Amino acid sequence: MPSIESTISPLGLELEPGRPALLRVRDTDDPAGWAAASREGLASALAEHGAVVIRGLALHDTTDVAAVLDRLGVQPMAEKETFAARETYGPGLYSASPWPPNQPMCMHHELSYTLDPPGLLLFACLSEPTVGGATCVADAAAVLDALPGDLVDRFERDGWLLTRTYNDEIGATLTEAFGTTDRDAVEAYCRSQGISWAWQPDGSLRTAQRRRAVVRHPVDGRRCWFNQVAFLNEWTLAPEVREYLVEEYGTDGLPFNTFHGDGEPLGEDVVRLVNAAYEDHTVRTPWQAGDLLAVDNVRTAHSREAYEGPRSVVVAMASPTRLDAPPTIESGSR
Repeated sequence: MPSIESTISPLGLELEPGRPALLRVRDTDDPAGWAAASREGLASALAEHGAVVIRGLALHDTTDVAAVLDRLGVQPMAEKETFAARETYGPGLYSASPWPPNQPMCMHHELSYTLDPPGLLLFACLSEPTVGGATCVADAAAVLDALPGDLVDRFERDGWLLTRTYNDEIGATLTEAFGTTDRDAVEAYCRSQGISWAWQPDGSLRTAQRRRAVVRHPVDGRRCWFNQVAFLNEWTLAPEVREYLVEEYGTDGLPFNTFHGDGEPLGEDVVRLVNAAYEDHTVRTPWQAGDLLAVDNVRTAHSREAYEGPRSVVVAMASPTRLDAPPTIESGSR
């Protein structure tokens, strides 16, 4: 978490196999005050564990979460290139991604396809589901070590490629993703971010961007598996969803898909292997209303279980972080 001072503070974390580090806060009706007093200790805990659940803050609404974010002294981050529209509750504070409750959301690092992804994520549970719905986490360095060496070498050398098709039917619209419908402004943004683009005859936009799949943590230098190779790949979709999208839009017109950095398609076996490594290193704690989950977005991937019943979780993004210079593709129309 680059922009919070890192000092040792004995917070009294509870450590249990299979669960992220847990901090119990007792007798507080001032979440923002707790955040101001504990930010150095929280930074140290994140540096050591990558993710921490804070229980007992009594977060009741988005105003409470916004106040905690503010008192942590970090830079809120506006989401860009979103893949699904969110509600905005304040600077850097959003609703969870709209994802079907009956389908799990697999492991990924938030906005890892951008040049300046958030270094810090805060997930706040305002109401818990009746079944499932945990926000799970996995250590990116451990996942990297668990993957086959030849696969890591290839991704480390070539990076990964994300392709997107923006239309008004599936996923984020052009306006939601870029904040404008002006073609010149969209092209200028793509050019500045090393994104290749092509306008289609129907007015939709297709883009491609190459990014690093393995990065070094900006604080401790450890190598991390940092990408959305599996999450945004066609083989991670439910079979019936993939079949519908391919039939409707064709393999070249999917809302999003991922490839090896040289453009070669990812086999289903590779996607399954990556997701299996994530699952082997996944830890989870069921949500309780008022919980806060702090995540170092470079060190730690996150996912979401399928769930039943009402679930209200909001996410704050902060500390935009420029990582290793990415292997970009030639920008411009393609």
